[in-house]
Amino acid sequence: MAEQILIDPSVSKAEKYEQLLPQIHALLDRDVNLTANLANIAAALKYGMDFFWVGFYIVENNALILGPFQGPVACTRIGYGKGVCGTAWQKRSTLIVEDVEKFPGHIACSSDSKSEIVVPVIKNNKVIMVLDVDSEHLATFDTTDQKYLEQLAGMIAGL
Repeated sequence: MAEQILIDPSVSKAEKYEQLLPQIHALLDRDVNLTANLANIAAALKYGMDFFWVGFYIVENNALILGPFQGPVACTRIGYGKGVCGTAWQKRSTLIVEDVEKFPGHIACSSDSKSEIVVPVIKNNKVIMVLDVDSEHLATFDTTDQKYLEQLAGMIAGL
């Protein structure tokens, strides 16, 4: 198991993801519970990509319940179709929000969060959780993030 995440800060965003995803894959351990794997993934993304907040919301009893995360304290329960996370769950698709203040029904867990990407993790044709990544800057996320975070969601679905 890796003891640290090594990312060259001088390379492009895509190259950072290309360095990071194999390291995350090496961290995954199918012999431990999902929580441990998600905790390491959140830490690797937060520190490898220098994100403001990274975490998982897990579908439980028809709500998204806060799972492992890295960053400031967060909302603990999000309803189906509510906020960015609940909407990504409902639509079963990645949402990129350049300015969270302009997203209808945005749930402000942290006033420091300015932009967000939420990627659903789909297993057996059901959304089982969402990966939520926030930035303290506007318009941080793009199709590059979407591409690699959706690849990561596929890895997670395989656990």
